[in-house]
Amino acid sequence: MAENHNPEQAPQGGTDDRKAAGGDLKEAARTNIENVREGQKADELRQAAQGKAQEIRGAAESVLADTRSQVKDWRIEGEAYVRENPSKAGSFVS
Repeated sequence: MAENHNPEQAPQGGTDDRKAAGGDLKEAARTNIENVREGQKADELRQAAQGKAQEIRGAAESVLADTRSQVKDWRIEGEAYVRENPSKAGSFVS
């Protein structure tokens, strides 16, 4: 059994293994950082979408309230017209 006791070769093999392991760890860390950043971007997009949805909902509720108010005004005006002009309004009622 001939063993090689060259001191320069033994550490070199270990160094290569450590470099490879270090490279793997760096790549894993980069992947984790990218995943975290993507998660943060998703959260930011979700928050922006929720804000926009609330803004649109508020606008829609405002339009609905205005429309209801206008319909109520038309109903009141129509009822007043019928009271003031019963003979004209009677032709529309069956």
